[in-house]
Amino acid sequence: MFSLSDLRETKVYQEALEEGIEQGRQEGELAAKISSIPRLVALGLTVEQIAQALELEIEQVRNIVESN
Repeated sequence: MFSLSDLRETKVYQEALEEGIEQGRQEGELAAKISSIPRLVALGLTVEQIAQALELEIEQVRNIVESN
């Protein structure tokens, strides 16, 4: 019989798990960058400077600045 522990040992399961962890890490990094934008604006940085420093698209930064 194929058990849950057997499933966890398969290559497909391990790859899916790693992919999920990587996606979660990337989403966390993006959330951290987005949350820092208002503070950088308060320090007087331009949208272009913020986008360059955070490695984001200018339009992404502009949308966040305008929504705050």
